[in-house]
Amino acid sequence: MKPEMIKPIPKYIVECIKKTDLSCYPTQDGHVRFYSYLTKNEKELVKMTVAVKNRYKKWYCKQVAMHGVHSNRCYLKDMIFYYIGGYIVGWYEQGLTKYPKWYEDGEWGWNDDKLFDPYAPIVNKEYLAKYPEYKYSAWELYQGTDILQYLRLYEQYPQTEYILKLGLTEYVKSKMILEKVANDKAFRKWLVNNREELSKTTHYITTIMQAYKKNSPLGEIQSLEKAKKELRYNSNYKAIRELFKEDRERFFLYIGKQLTNISSYSDYLKACDYLGLDMTVDKNRYPHDFKRWHDIRIDEYNTAKAIKDEAERKVLYEQFAHIAEKYLPLQYEKTTSFIVVIARSPADLIREGNTLHHCVGRMNYDQKMIREESLIFFIRNASNPDLPLATVEYSPKNKKLLQCYGDKDSKPDETVLNYVNKIWLPYANRQIKKLKSAA
Repeated sequence: MKPEMIKPIPKYIVECIKKTDLSCYPTQDGHVRFYSYLTKNEKELVKMTVAVKNRYKKWYCKQVAMHGVHSNRCYLKDMIFYYIGGYIVGWYEQGLTKYPKWYEDGEWGWNDDKLFDPYAPIVNKEYLAKYPEYKYSAWELYQGTDILQYLRLYEQYPQTEYILKLGLTEYVKSKMILEKVANDKAFRKWLVNNREELSKTTHYITTIMQAYKKNSPLGEIQSLEKAKKELRYNSNYKAIRELFKEDRERFFLYIGKQLTNISSYSDYLKACDYLGLDMTVDKNRYPHDFKRWHDIRIDEYNTAKAIKDEAERKVLYEQFAHIAEKYLPLQYEKTTSFIVVIARSPADLIREGNTLHHCVGRMNYDQKMIREESLIFFIRNASNPDLPLATVEYSPKNKKLLQCYGDKDSKPDETVLNYVNKIWLPYANRQIKKLKSAA
């Protein structure tokens, strides 16, 4: 094929594209769409890709790419591809832009055949009837997007016709299956007997080959293959991979026999580890009735965790209260317009954060306070001491104000800031000095 032999889009093709476009995009918005049509270039069957766009209630289309059935390169014009933005088309030639884009020169350039081939429905697939060599290719049954790729495959493997006529379109590009069809009569018979299930649900090629070889149910083998892929690639199942490093097949057979899945076993293993059970023992590793023991272990886990969480919560509150008591002298409640009170518990932080719509109750300020990295104080109006006004984070080590925010992380007004910086901060620093001297 040669770019100089490219002819303008035939009028009937333009009408076909326009009709298809209106059917697919009845609102006719301004984004670019792609369609294609089959034609001949230097006696070679080619697919011409056409870009379509609407602007100012007018409809425009232009040729942007040409791919040939036997060519290892494609030709393109006024089009570029970005990994993030996808295919971009220039419309200077059509008068839609004042200046041409840098990639627009109105000339046909070339690239690798695999590139610049956007999804573009073919509007005249019946054109293939003109080619006797594709008479038995069953092209009219092919539902994929790349008809040229299919025809190349057919030329190499005429068995594609057999696959399509069985209704197994999903598997027509598998060279493994095509070669098996060509050389194994029993496999062809097996495909016929299983075509309903194969066409109903897409299976891995490895599933099909193993199901045929072992004469096993497709669903059973497919579940096993899915489980293997899931275990291999899902980072959440690292513990299972380690536990069954030397015994994977037995594990897969077990979950299949128990009619369960990796996710449920992962929950079970997490519960057993938390409870301190020995998972090298078969009765724990492969419980006879998995569902029953799964539910038992999950209940035991939830109970143990609730008890532990309550104990940890109690310790947290006690530690927090101890620190608050230690730095209680930094509170300031003298006769002024404002007062400063220290947070007494994590619950105080949550209430403050919810009321003022900031993060003091959601981040790790409770842990920072327990470690004495920073202290949280609340600024209140003296006339309404229960209503949150502003929140202060203070460093006792550096005797510095780290943050001071009001509602929705806003900056408090000048009277509040002046009070915090000029009155309370010097007072707090004096109290810190006294605490250190006393220690």
